Amino acid sequence: MKCPFCSEENTKVIDSRPADDNNSIRRRRQCEKCSKRFTTYEKLEAIPLVVIKKDMMREPYDRAKIETGVFRSCIKRPISVDQITELVDSVESAVFNLEEKEIKSSKIGEILMERLKELDPVAYVRFASVYREFKDVNTFMDEIKKILDGH
Repeated sequence: MKCPFCSEENTKVIDSRPADDNNSIRRRRQCEKCSKRFTTYEKLEAIPLVVIKKDMMREPYDRAKIETGVFRSCIKRPISVDQITELVDSVESAVFNLEEKEIKSSKIGEILMERLKELDPVAYVRFASVYREFKDVNTFMDEIKKILDGH
């Protein structure tokens, strides 16, 4: 790492610890030439993930879209923000653990609905009704029957 003060290329790490977000490492370094200290942050380079939409268009993966859908489904339900964050984290982990460069939005949706069904059946039906574009009350009832038969 190059010293920001004198541009010397030889610096040494004198302390390392996880940063506040626990997703990066904070390193205190000292220049071997001028002895000044500075801090660097090291973060894992994320593999870009591309989502293939229903119309086959591609766009970058966006966690916020999952969060928005889940939040809307959980309105006026006894579900905490921490539970929602945990659910979104678990969906995101499952998606990234597939180690694909491209993933269909339908795959993300299925993973999400499976997790949501475990968390809250009402939130699940709300999400599914929008995601699966229920056309009528019968489709809605069929989904509710599946949930009731599964318990």
